Amino acid sequence: MIQNTSTDGLGEMNANRAFLHGDAVKVTFFVRNGKLIMAEECYFFLMASMRKMRMNIPLSYTLDYFQHILSEMAMKPGTQDAFIHMMVYRESGPEKLDKRPVSFHIHVEARGDVLQLRNSIELDLIKEISVNTHLLSNIRVHCPENIYAEIYARDNDLDDVILLNPNKRIARTVAGNLLFLEGNVIKIPKQSEGAYISPLMENLVTFIHKNGLAEIREEELIAFESQKSEEILMVSDGQGLHPVQKIRNKTFAHARFAQIIAQWQKSFL
Repeated sequence: MIQNTSTDGLGEMNANRAFLHGDAVKVTFFVRNGKLIMAEECYFFLMASMRKMRMNIPLSYTLDYFQHILSEMAMKPGTQDAFIHMMVYRESGPEKLDKRPVSFHIHVEARGDVLQLRNSIELDLIKEISVNTHLLSNIRVHCPENIYAEIYARDNDLDDVILLNPNKRIARTVAGNLLFLEGNVIKIPKQSEGAYISPLMENLVTFIHKNGLAEIREEELIAFESQKSEEILMVSDGQGLHPVQKIRNKTFAHARFAQIIAQWQKSFL
C-alpha cells in the first residue's frame, strides 16, 4: 500500500476528498510475468479520467514517473502477476477545486495471471436503478449505483448484475463490461450507453479485430440480447476476465472465448 502524501491518520482523511466527497478517479495497472503490460494505455486512461474530473495534473505525472513508481515500489520482490489499483484524489485546501493539489494511493493485489480466464459467474438484470450515459459514466469514479447493485447481487446469490441505462439498454455490470458472442460476431455496448472505458477490454478487442477472430460491433443492446448470445464474457479492469455461466434460466458455454483468450495471452510473450 503506497501513498505519496506525508499526512497520516485523521489528518490524511481530512485532506482526502475521496474520503470526504468521493472526489477521486480509479485506474488499474497490470503486472504479468513480473512486467508492466498495457502501461501506456492505462496511463492515458488515468490522464483522461483526471481531465474529466477537472483535476490539477502535476507536471511530474508522466508515463516514465508512474512506470518507475509502479515497477520499483509497488511490485514487491517476487511479485509476478498482480493488479495495481491506483486512486488519485483531490486534496482539501483553500485553492479553487480545479487548482488544488492531488495525491494518489496505490494498492497491489496479487491474484494470478491478469489475462487468465477466471471462474464462471451468474448474472441477472437489476431494474430498480439505472446508470447514466454522460461524460463521467465511462470512468471509475464514486458511483452509489454500484454500491446498491453490489449489495443487491449478494442478497440474491448473484456474482454481479447487468445495469441498464435510462433507455433500458445494456450499459455494463458493476465490475466491468460485457461482450456478447453470437456466431462470428461479438457485440459490445457503446460507451455512449454507459459502458466503462477499459484498457483491458480495448486491448482484447483490438487483438480480436486485428487477427480476424470475430467481427466486433459496438451497438445499442436491449436486455434481451443476453438471451440470444451463445457466449458472454465479462471484462473487468479490477477483477479480470470472467465467462458468464448463467443469466436467469439460460446457461452459456465459453469455449470460443477460452480459445480467443489463449491466443491473446501468447501475444504478450
